[in-house]
Amino acid sequence: MRRLDIGGGVEAGLAIVAMAIALDRLSQAFSQRGPRSQPDPALPFHRRHPLFSAVLAIAVATTLAGLILPALRDYPKALTITTSPVWTAAMQWINVTFFDSIEAVKTFLLQAFLLPVKRFFGGIPWAWGIIAVGLMSGRIGGWRLGVMCAAMTAFIAASGLWAAAMTTVYLILVSVIIASLIGIPLGIWAGQSNRANSVIGGLIDTLQTLPSFVYLIPVVMLFRVGDFSAMIAIVAYALAPAVRYAALGIRSIDPELIEAGKVSGCTKRQILWRIKLPLAAPSLLLGLNQTIMLAISMLVITALVGTRDLGQEVYIALTKASTGQGIVAGLAVAFIAIIADRIVTALARSSQERLGMA
Repeated sequence: MRRLDIGGGVEAGLAIVAMAIALDRLSQAFSQRGPRSQPDPALPFHRRHPLFSAVLAIAVATTLAGLILPALRDYPKALTITTSPVWTAAMQWINVTFFDSIEAVKTFLLQAFLLPVKRFFGGIPWAWGIIAVGLMSGRIGGWRLGVMCAAMTAFIAASGLWAAAMTTVYLILVSVIIASLIGIPLGIWAGQSNRANSVIGGLIDTLQTLPSFVYLIPVVMLFRVGDFSAMIAIVAYALAPAVRYAALGIRSIDPELIEAGKVSGCTKRQILWRIKLPLAAPSLLLGLNQTIMLAISMLVITALVGTRDLGQEVYIALTKASTGQGIVAGLAVAFIAIIADRIVTALARSSQERLGMA
């Protein structure tokens, strides 16, 4: 990250992804393993547990051999294969070849979406913001939730972090909207097609397990620093739950309800919009909740690309070793996350009650 070594960062990130996916698949296979017949207790241990015995024997043999032959313990550097130059060259090629297209898309999104939303939130007076948050959360989740959210919002304003908090809310909002617009359709597709689920699942596993800093390297290379780069990194990092929860919600629908829709003469589009999506709404809202949480967690890291939000306040406090400033800014971030979590959770609960699922 410090050297802006794209290839090295991507290669190290992919190594972590490979380990994470292997462990994920292993744990899934272990949890889905069916009951096995018990072997004859009269047989010796290696006959009752042949696979475990073979793995143990290989581990012991390779460990002992590594003590004699160093090449079996430490992989020879002369035989290492690196993909770092490939990733670096690919990123440079994209940057040179598609520079004009990337700039056009960036400019359009900034002018048509990001900057208007930023100006709107930047112009909200603190008093109006406290009242609006309190009334909205109280209408959704009851007066206790309204009082709690209003008190947390008042703490942010009293701490002198209102402007930075509004920038934080703006970045979270635009990132979550884009992540949802991309992730929910992908999740619906994955929930209805096993082949699509395998492909999309691998992509989401990669995005979910890449270290957070790895997102920033190609983003800075392609889009340079600023709010747009932060938004791209947040969207990539927070996309996974939107996809996973949408797919889970579609798969969890009772097949009899879908069959009833078909018998009633509904088309595939009508089944999707009138049966599947309404029944999957609680899962979609929970996915939205987790998307917001991941977006907030990534937002602090994106302070490294020049955002002027609460993440920047935390980063400044870290560089100055200012414990109090860091704690106050961290509490402001936590309060925004808690407010969003409680509101979305209340919406999901009310959706479940309407559907009779609570």
